[in-house]
Amino acid sequence: MKSKVLLVSKFYYRRGGACVYVLNLERLLLDRGHEVAVFAMDYGLNEPSRWSGFFAPEVKFFGRDAHLLPAARRVLGIGDVKARFSAIVDRVRPDVVHLNNIHSYLSPVVAAMAHERGIRVVWTLHDYKLVCPAYSCRRNGVDCTDCFGNRLHNVLLHRCMKHSVKASALAFAEAWRWRRTVLERCVDAFICPSRFMADVMIRAGYDARKIHVVCNFVDESPAGRGNAASRRGDYCCYAGRLSEEKGVDTLLKAATMSSLPLKVAGEGPLSDELRGRYADCRNVEFLGKLDRAGVMELLRGARFSVVPSEWWENNPLSAIESLSCGTPVVGAATGGIPELIDDGNGRLFMSGDVDDLAWTMKEEWRSLRDNEAIARDARARFSASRHYDSLMSIYSGS
Repeated sequence: MKSKVLLVSKFYYRRGGACVYVLNLERLLLDRGHEVAVFAMDYGLNEPSRWSGFFAPEVKFFGRDAHLLPAARRVLGIGDVKARFSAIVDRVRPDVVHLNNIHSYLSPVVAAMAHERGIRVVWTLHDYKLVCPAYSCRRNGVDCTDCFGNRLHNVLLHRCMKHSVKASALAFAEAWRWRRTVLERCVDAFICPSRFMADVMIRAGYDARKIHVVCNFVDESPAGRGNAASRRGDYCCYAGRLSEEKGVDTLLKAATMSSLPLKVAGEGPLSDELRGRYADCRNVEFLGKLDRAGVMELLRGARFSVVPSEWWENNPLSAIESLSCGTPVVGAATGGIPELIDDGNGRLFMSGDVDDLAWTMKEEWRSLRDNEAIARDARARFSASRHYDSLMSIYSGS
């Protein structure tokens, strides 16, 4: 008999790699005959769902509409989120609760509640929130592990959340309430999409016996399939968030040095600044935010894509999608990126090094690649079937 799965994610739309993973996983489990329910925060951009009546009310953490008390109650797991989660658990009676990004907008209280009911709890980690209250293990542009080993007060000391005392205090309260010793008691398995992330979790004190490495998978729906035989255009590309930790400014500087044609897809906090700074750079084209089909078309036509991250990138879906299209990847040698790239499917460069990136891009531009082989290898390595088999083993506890 197929297990009943309750997927939990703070958002339920294509907001980023973590949310895309949840949507793809829901479809994968349904296609394999599982009963699947979803619990998320009620949000205007969410995809339609038969379960939306159970979703937790929206809480605003930033902007003029933000209020400290509702935000504090939510991160501590007090109030409405408990009632809504209890209601959907009563309705579905899941065998497995599969958590994804849940901090702040939902709260890890859902893990504790599921555990108390004897339900198996599995948590896929998409960032470093469990070991870094500010999510990224990065402070002032450099790697930071000051909060490892439950030294969580450092988020207050350094004002890591938006350089704000209030935001950092809220992050500290959440991190202390849901510290490692609490979470390890109520979570049966932590899934890390990269070996690098697994090592970070263990280094920060988490029990290695509960850590499992399961890479993200390729969307095998028609919209997600890449055609490696597509005609390659005369450009390289970046598809993702325009933010500091993604290394987009470094990429644009390298593109200016190399004079290679670069197409940039995505939006983010640096959008206006970067558009203004590189407005006169004729080889750079900003495409704005593309839909799913547009991103795949961009990747299929590129000579190569670039993943220039300057934080400990976990298991970037953009790289996996590029490879599945047969498009090589020039990636920063940081986090889990080197686990995806070898001599046959791309090149690595020193993260944050403009000169090295410019040189690497020019070398890759001159390379002759077997795009069909790259796609074939990626689809085998990141197949939905392989991912599903790994999940079933973890769901069953075998």
